[in-house]
Amino acid sequence: MLLHITSLPSRYGIGDLGPQAYKFADFLSQAKQSYWQVLPLNPPRAAKYQSPYSCLSAFAGNTLLISPDLLRRRGLISKQDIPDAPRFPLGRVDYERAASYKGKLFDVVSRHFQARAGHPQFKAFCEENSHWLEDYATFTALCRHFGSSAWWRWPRQIRDKKKQAIASLNHAIREAVDKEKFLQYLFFTQWRDLKRYCNERGVQIIGDVPIYIARESADVWAHPEIFKLTKDKRPRFAAGVPPDLFSTTGQLWGNPIYDWQALKKLDFSWWMQRIGHNLTVFDVVRIDHFRGFVAYWQVPARHETARNGKWVQAPKDDFFNTLFKHFAFPPIIVEDLGHITPDVREVVNRLQLPCMKVLLFAFGKDNGKNRYLPHHHVRNCVVYTGTHDNSTIRGWFTKEATPAQKKAVFAYLGRKVPAGQIHWELVRLAMSSVANTVIIPVQDVLGLGREARMNRPATLTGNWVWQLRPGQIRPSLARKLAGLAKVYDRV
Repeated sequence: MLLHITSLPSRYGIGDLGPQAYKFADFLSQAKQSYWQVLPLNPPRAAKYQSPYSCLSAFAGNTLLISPDLLRRRGLISKQDIPDAPRFPLGRVDYERAASYKGKLFDVVSRHFQARAGHPQFKAFCEENSHWLEDYATFTALCRHFGSSAWWRWPRQIRDKKKQAIASLNHAIREAVDKEKFLQYLFFTQWRDLKRYCNERGVQIIGDVPIYIARESADVWAHPEIFKLTKDKRPRFAAGVPPDLFSTTGQLWGNPIYDWQALKKLDFSWWMQRIGHNLTVFDVVRIDHFRGFVAYWQVPARHETARNGKWVQAPKDDFFNTLFKHFAFPPIIVEDLGHITPDVREVVNRLQLPCMKVLLFAFGKDNGKNRYLPHHHVRNCVVYTGTHDNSTIRGWFTKEATPAQKKAVFAYLGRKVPAGQIHWELVRLAMSSVANTVIIPVQDVLGLGREARMNRPATLTGNWVWQLRPGQIRPSLARKLAGLAKVYDRV
């Protein structure tokens, strides 16, 4: 099942790694589900928009997901330390107010840092993650010091990461650096405990790795040599995709483009560290926009849309040879949706990587021949009813599907189905597929409408805010899912 951590119920304005996450793990176990897929757990670039696919770090965790309840259980804060939570809206994440509220809690937690700084587990965490932690903690401290994450506008010596210049600010930023390290330790400790709890109950975690990193990230600041930047550290090109079904002008994501030749000279070390890190954090890793490892859409930085970009080849053979030397059989799922060319399919097939099939894409003009229809599925793929970028099944069927698409759905099912039952019919179709793995968004098993959609590509507002309400998932749902899993031999 697909459910992001932020979408868990919470009285703190945002879902977190606390008791509700453990309840959901219990639900998955009772429902005989083997996988819990989440969206990227990295810290988002902007407090207002909070896209998990535009990250401040390729390695750090989003500390907004730290559970206050678990901090109290560990004795890091007392009940008196937890201020009364504002009246957060039900069913909708409030990132800005949640950040303000939790920021006060983290100030209290940081006062415990000195008592824990010498703790062996904390020291071991810092040592094991030294390849990214010091840079990220320093970056976040500098962002607060200068009041901006636009690091290319910082004083030149700091912008260029000169050790002596940064050392001169040590007194001003040291406390903030130590605080961030401690918060990262708390995040990954809570995540490790939740993952272990899931694994013990037969549930594996599928994580998500965005191919690109935000311009305002610690990685671009710390490793400018692996990005296509100007001498003054501004992007020469921006990432995106050409015009497609989601946008007639394409999608201009704005992320800096990798300098793949520079990465190759470094034996792709940054990417190997990133993949290795995620393979320890998750059981399985889904790589978003996989086609970017074969060829990527490059748009001149001055352009306002992605329409006039061009495809540029990446050193795919060198990269994947290096990847498979480091990780013999990496548990990876590739996102191969959108504009996929034969060269991308050749790589996916040659490497025998499981790709994605989305049922909401199955009912188009080429009925019967559409590769997303279940009778065209193969074992080595992952079937989704929909993804975070789609509407829900019910939302699509009632508000977006054309009469021809509805007719195609009914023809494939062999009968007409009421709108209120269409989600279960597509869930059954997915489960009856020959595919090894099926992932279903929670919104679809609940039969929710388009109000529960997670993201609308090419839009900036109203995304990533959907949240479960307390009690919305009931025992009867677990029993029904368990029954379907048994019927289709997925137990």
